[in-house]
Order: sequence, then structure tokens, then C-alpha cells
Amino acid sequence: MWRNHTRQQLFFSLLFFVALSHNISKNAKIVHAQNSTNTIPVKVGVVLDMDSWFGKMGLSCINMSLSDFYASHAAFRTRLVLYIRDSKKDVVTAASAALDLIKNVEVQAIIGPQESMQTNFVAELGDKAHVPIISFSATSPSLSSTQTPYFIRATHNDTCQVKAITAIVQAFGWREVVPVFVDNMFGNGLIPYLVDALTEVGVAVPYRSIISPSATVDQIAAELYKLMTMQTRVFVMHMERSHGSPLFLKAKAIGMMGNDYVWIMTNGMTNFLSSIDHDAIESMQGVLGVRSYIPRTKRLKNFEFQWKTKFQQEQEQPSMLNQGLNVYGLWAYDTATALAMAAENIELMNFSFQKNNISGNSTDLESIGVSQVGPALRNTLLSTSSFTGLSGDFHIIDGQLQSSAFEIVNVIGNVGRRVGFWTLDRGISKELNSSGASIYSTSKDNLGAIVWPGDSTSPPKGWVIPTNGKSLKIGVPVKDGFKEFVDVKIDPRTKAPIVTGYCIDLFDAVMHSLPYAVSYEYVPFAKADGTSAGSYEELIDQVYLQNYFAVVGDITIIANRSNYVDFTMPYTESGVMLIVPIKDRKSKNAWVFLRPLTTELWATSGCFLAFIGFVIWVLEHRVNDDFRGTPSHQLGMIFWFSFSTLVFAHSNLLSSFFSIHYSHHSFTIILNFYFVVLEDKVVSNLARFVVIVWVFVVLILTSSYTASLTSLLTVQQLQPTISDVNELIRRGEYIGYQRGSFVADLLRKMGFHNSKFWEYNTIEELDEALSKGSGNGGIAAAFDEIPYMRLFLAKYCPKYTMVQPTYKTDGFGFVLPRGSPLVADVSRAVLNVTEGEIMMKIEEKWFGQQYTCSEASSLSVSSTSNSLGLDSFWGLFLIAGIASCSTLIIFMTSFLYNHRYDIMDYGSKHTPWKKFVMLAKSYDKKDLSSHTFRKSEQQQYKAGATSMSGKIIEALHNADFPQSPSSFSLNSDGNFSSFGGQGSGSPTSGDAAEDIGTSSTELDPPSFEVKLRTPDPIEG
Repeated sequence: MWRNHTRQQLFFSLLFFVALSHNISKNAKIVHAQNSTNTIPVKVGVVLDMDSWFGKMGLSCINMSLSDFYASHAAFRTRLVLYIRDSKKDVVTAASAALDLIKNVEVQAIIGPQESMQTNFVAELGDKAHVPIISFSATSPSLSSTQTPYFIRATHNDTCQVKAITAIVQAFGWREVVPVFVDNMFGNGLIPYLVDALTEVGVAVPYRSIISPSATVDQIAAELYKLMTMQTRVFVMHMERSHGSPLFLKAKAIGMMGNDYVWIMTNGMTNFLSSIDHDAIESMQGVLGVRSYIPRTKRLKNFEFQWKTKFQQEQEQPSMLNQGLNVYGLWAYDTATALAMAAENIELMNFSFQKNNISGNSTDLESIGVSQVGPALRNTLLSTSSFTGLSGDFHIIDGQLQSSAFEIVNVIGNVGRRVGFWTLDRGISKELNSSGASIYSTSKDNLGAIVWPGDSTSPPKGWVIPTNGKSLKIGVPVKDGFKEFVDVKIDPRTKAPIVTGYCIDLFDAVMHSLPYAVSYEYVPFAKADGTSAGSYEELIDQVYLQNYFAVVGDITIIANRSNYVDFTMPYTESGVMLIVPIKDRKSKNAWVFLRPLTTELWATSGCFLAFIGFVIWVLEHRVNDDFRGTPSHQLGMIFWFSFSTLVFAHSNLLSSFFSIHYSHHSFTIILNFYFVVLEDKVVSNLARFVVIVWVFVVLILTSSYTASLTSLLTVQQLQPTISDVNELIRRGEYIGYQRGSFVADLLRKMGFHNSKFWEYNTIEELDEALSKGSGNGGIAAAFDEIPYMRLFLAKYCPKYTMVQPTYKTDGFGFVLPRGSPLVADVSRAVLNVTEGEIMMKIEEKWFGQQYTCSEASSLSVSSTSNSLGLDSFWGLFLIAGIASCSTLIIFMTSFLYNHRYDIMDYGSKHTPWKKFVMLAKSYDKKDLSSHTFRKSEQQQYKAGATSMSGKIIEALHNADFPQSPSSFSLNSDGNFSSFGGQGSGSPTSGDAAEDIGTSSTELDPPSFEVKLRTPDPIEG
């Protein structure tokens, strides 16, 4: 019984709680209904393709966004009310749906449409009605808020990924890229920006592959086969999923997803990797892609689980169940949140339309009204749309969502595996938030391991030789001379061309050294009769016109040619030089002794010789009898003394030099200097100082002259007949150049006239023309490139030589199409071949050991003069000039000081001219106070006394005197002493004493009288 009672209590308690719960639920519904009646509805239209998975995903995310938003903001006074319309993947239907929403429903905003083409029309309607059009999937750059202010892009503009794609191309060094895109507003909008970005970093876009939106599988295959015939293997595909999947399937089928191919997808497909079917993913293995980066937050993971559960419950089609959520669903979620926030924040709550006053016959477009709250809603949406949503930072600037980073993914298996990031400030990086300086990088080392198409782990080169089964046509020139470089012959049996030569062997070696095989054939640039079809310029144009893939031969790299084609690295010496005959002038030039010194140096030396002679005369005239006499005698003495130093001083000083150099006897040079100074009877110290300085100058000058003359007499036979290009122009000589060469244009720029040109084809023709000379129907010199001149000199080495300077060119190179990726590989191969033994073997084969003979001649004679110039000796002349002028100043100062009283007496009685004449007469007189005249007088007296003593002794011997030896000895000694003392007396000074020989001296012995007379004076 107790158990029955307990069960009854439990039953009634359960009924009570059920009733209580029912009342609580009923009251909650009443409160919610009351709250709902207090909110303001805001009508919002949604235009999507409701039959597509994308449209269903977007609408589902919008509904969940509003549900979550108002659940957490129940106190908000506004509520967005959605009005759904199906665009049916049609532009007109989407526009009609938007028009219906604006005109009839009077929505305050529209979310959508889905595609860029649809959005373009709907945005125009939004501008007309002042209704914001917010699209979370229209990415085309053709849509702009500047043209349609009421259009707001809640997704990334396609142009944001352009620099990320360009960075990938730069990272792997690809030189050419072919964009593959669909021919609609979505595809065409991005391509101009992509091409500009690639061109800016030096990447060429040789072709643009356009796929029609309605293209069949066969049409897609035809376009892909066309791409296979090209050498570029890097493709950037910009398509939506519906067009991209069939293309990859077909590319896989025809073999375009194997080795050497590179495919880069834009986010138009990469963002949909989770929803692409299995077969399409299998065909995309190894493809790189760029997609918008979404942070994987805990909130995002919870939402993905809730959305998938809800979406699978709502869908009736089994094909929709395996589709995954992507970034566009997250942007749809955040768009609804941003619009709900903006609707709550506007101050004006007049959610109505102002009708237009129109007639009854107006169209629907004319009859739509203008939203009263639309401008405020737009401005609020643009100013407040900055928050952290499911997609990350949701920030709208200038009417579009800003991008922060992109993921670089590699399709492996069923997913896209991330291999790196790209950001605007750091470029490519492995980690998004890695530490370190913010330096923009495009290094492939910042990417993870990539598996390329064909399961290759090595980055493809990005290009290959076209696989159309044809060999590349290589043009070669046809020429009559210098066939060691290129020679074209015709096989008499097969009539096929046989191409040989130095350039041909080198090109074959270069192509064989490439890491891949290249099929090519040589095609002579010739007419039907086998003669040349044109000049080298015309041959190079054939590459530009795509008649030849390349040109091989003795083609010089010059600037104007590089405007149309590309050249590889040069493989020969560079430069154009002048070649002239060698002439022996040693025995044919009677005036060769004048050549060691320039005219200026000869003139300066002559002037200094006369000047030094004059200075010595001034210093020696008053004290040295050798510098006195008649005017003609004195003038001759001046020049004789100066020129004699060139011979006597040089010989003695030169011997002194050798004595010092070999035996190191310092005493030898002292004796020689003393001998040189006294040899010319220079008596004053000032004059001796000048002579010593001048002899030093003469020593160096004459030594240099002797060395230069010796060089001229021995080396003169190796000198060219012409040493300067300007000499050829000045003399009007004929100049030669090789037929068809660019050298003719170079000669015209130098100043040569066309009438002086002479063309040659062969080495023999050049030798004959140079041998004749310009005056006998030949040429005086020839201009050509160094490789040709070396070959010419190898055969005629002793007869000719090269003359500097060298006119720079870049040597011979192989010609390839402009922008060809083959240029880099061939250039590297050229360097490898030319630096190895292969190059030496090829040169020896075609030029032989004799090719090095030109090395001696190539050490060409400089065009500068061999004569010694004044600039090499001006320091010596400066020293001699300073020394001479200084002595003159000292001498004149001393002379004027000694005659200062005479000058004072003259000043009061005579004019300045008479004073000058009187000073000149004073200068012309001997300086009897000089030690030279005192010494001369003493010697004269001694000579006279000696003669007189002899006569006295003879007289005493014959006289009859008592024999007293002692007294005789004393008398004679005393007399001689007295005589000697008398003879040593100095002459009197003054005008009367000028003639020292006019007076006599008498000697008076006790027993007889003898008179002595001094010798006649030396006439002044």
C-alpha cells in the first residue's frame, strides 16, 4: 500500500512540474511576442542562385549569422527581415529580382548577387534607388564603388592576389607566363592587372589563352594543343570552378599535367578546393594555388560543425551533402552581421521610399522610388564595418573588404597543402607571424616542399622546346671571305647544304652541353643561286620576323640590333681596330735626329741656352778677360759657352756618373765637376753656381735625348705607316672594311666620307689593297673586328700591325628571339665552353698554331707621339730659371750698392737716361778689386822680377869685382829680398792705375845702376 501511495505522489508531482513548465513556456512566448512587437523591421533582399550549392551555402550562413547576432543582441531595436529571390544563374533574372525587391518590397539593402556580371546590373539599380548592394562573392575589378557608390564589395578584389602570383613567378625565375582565363567579366577583369604586374618584374606574356564560357570539351582541347606547341610551360589559370574543372580534366588527358608544366590557380578555384569533385582533384595534382587566408580559430571550428549539421538536415539533394564550407560562406556570415550592426546604428528610422511623380505609361525602372534611409545606411555600413568575424578582420575601406594575407597551397591528394604565405609587406614567408625584420622577399627558400605535376620535386624550367616534331631553324650567313668562321657549301650529290666553321663548331658544343636535347638544323640565308640573300642586318631581322629561331655566325653584338633580338654572352674578343702596313723609316728620314724632342722642347731649350749664356756673360764680364773684347767677340763667347756645355759638360758628367755607378768613387765626380767648372774659365762664384745647375739640366736633357734617339733608330722599323685615325681623315686616305659589316656606319660616325670607302671580301683582297697603298688604287688602312684582324695577321704577320685605340663592341654572339628563355641557358653554356679545353681545340682546328702570331702584332703601337715633351722637363727648366734669375738679382744689387755714391752724384746733374749710360760705362770697366785681377798682377810682377834677376847675375858674373863669396851672397840675397818685396806690392787704385804695366821699377846697387821694366800690360 505504501508503494502505491508513493507512486501516486510521484505522479501528481510530475503533473505539477509539467504544468509549471507549460506555463513558463507560455509566458516566455508571450514575452518574446511582446518584444517582437516592439522591434523595427528592416527589409533586406537576398539575390542568389538558389539551385546551386553556392547559393544554398550563402543563404544558410546568412540565416545563421542573423540568428546568432540577435541571440546575443536581444535588446537591439531593429531586426533584419530577409526577402529571398532566385537569380537562376541568369543576369536578366537577377536584375528582375533586384528590381522587384526595390520597387515592390522596398528593401533597404540587397545582399548579393552571386556573380560579377549579375552584380554589375544590380549595382546600377542600387545607385538609382539609393539602396546599398552588398556582394560577398563578386570579385571582378571591373566593379568599383567609385563608379557605383552604393556597391559594397564584402569580399576580396581579384587584384589583391596579383602580386602574390607575381612573387611565385619571381621565386622560381620563370621568364614567361601564359594566362588562361574565361572570356567573361570575371576572367577579363583580372588579366590587365596581372600582365602589368608580370611585365613590371621582367616576365613576358607571349600569349593569352582565352576560353569561351560556353566552350565544349573539344574546343578546350584544341586550345590546350595550341599551348603545347609553344615553348612556355608556366600557366596562370583564372577561372571559376565550373570552367576550371573540365579544363584540368582535359589537360590531364592530353599530357599537360606531367613534367616541365607549371599551373598556378587564382583564388577563383583555390577557394573552392573543398567542393571540387574527386576526378577533377585527381587531375590537378601538383598544381599551385593562391587563396585568401582565414585564421583557424576555435569559433570558426565550432561554426563549421554547426553549419554542416544544419546544412545536411536542410538539404534534400544527396549531391549537396558532401560539399564543404568555404571562405565565401564565412564572408556571407560576416556581411549579414555587418549589415545588422549598421541598421542598428543609423539615427534616421524612416524606412520608406519616396515615390517619383510619373505617368502611368512609365517603365518599371522609371517608377522605382528612392530609399529615405539608404544614404544613412550606406555611410554607417562603411564607417562601422570593422570587427573580427568568422573570416578574420572584417574591415571595409573605399567600398571593399581589405585583404591581409594569402595562402600558397600545393594540391596533393584531396586537399590543398599550405606551403607558404604571401603578405604585402613581407612577400613570401613560411610563417605568417614569424619574427624578424619586415623585408620583402621572393625567395623560393621561404616555401615548403612542393610536389610538381608529374610527381617531380625539382622546379620546372618553365619552358621547353616546342613538341611539334619540327627541328628549330638556325639561320647562317653566306659569305665569300673569312670562311674559317662560317662556310656554306652544297653537297653535289644530295644538294643539301653543308655548314662548317669556327662559329658552327662552337654552337654545336654549346647546344650539346645543355642539360636537355634540342633538335635544330642549319638553314643558309641564301638565294636560289647560292649567293647571299642580304646583309647581316637583314639576316637578324629574320629572327624578329620568326622565320628563323636563331642565327649562328660571326654576328657582332651592337646596341641597335639588341632592340629587336636578344644575344647570348659573347664568345670572342670585343672591339674594332685599325690595321695598317709596317714601314721601315730608319734610313729614309734625314731629320730623324729632331724627333726625340718636341718643337716646344726644342724652342725652350734654345731659349734657355741663350739665356744662360747671357747670365754668365753678365756675371763674368767685369772680372773675366775671356768675356771682354769686341762686341762680336763677346756675343760669340755667350753662345759658344752655352752650347759647349752640351758637349764638354755632358761628356765629363756622364763619365762621372758611370764612375759612381760602377766603382762608387765619390772623389771622381768631385774632380770632374771641378774640371768642368774651371775648364771654361768661369771665375765668379755666382757664375759657377749657375753653371753647375745648368750642367745638371743639360745632363738629364741630353741623356734623355740620347736614349730617345737610340730607340727611334732601332725601333723605327716597327712603326706603322699611320698611327692615328684623325691622320687618315686629314690626309683623305682610302679606308677599307669588310663587305656587309656594320663597320661602315662606325666609319661614318668617325667622320670618313663614303667616297673614301673600299670594300673587301677575302683576306687576299685586303692584303693586295694594303700593299698597293691609298695612292695606287688601294687603301692606307683597314677597319675590322679583332677576330678578323687576328686571322689576317696570322697569315701576314710581319707586314702589318694593329693600331690603337680600340673601338668597343661586345664581340660575336648567338642571336635568339627577344625574351626567349633559352638565352640564359645558352649564355651559361657559352661560358662553360669558352673557359674549357673545348674552345682551345676549336680554335686550333680552324686557326691553327699560327693564330697566336698576331699576338705580337696585336701589341699595337700607341697612337701617341714618341717624342719627349716639355711637360716632362719643365721642372728642370724652372730650377735653372730660378737659379739664374736669383744670381742676376744678387749681382745687380751688389753692383748698384757699390756705385751708390756715383748714382747720387749723377742724380743731381744728369737725366735718367744719362745716368743709365754712365752706369753702363761703369759696368763695362774691369773690376780691379776682384781677386782675379789681383792674382794676375802678382803673377806678372813675379815674371818680370825673375827676368831681371837673371840679367843681374849675368852682369855680376862678367864684372871685375873682388872675390868675396860671403859678401856677394849677402848682397845678392839682400837685393833679391828687396826685389821680391818690391814685386809683391799691389798696384795703385784709380783710373791712373788701370794700366798696370806703364810704370817701371829701378834697382840701385852700390857699384852700378840697373833699371827693370815690368812686362807690357794685358790689353783689356
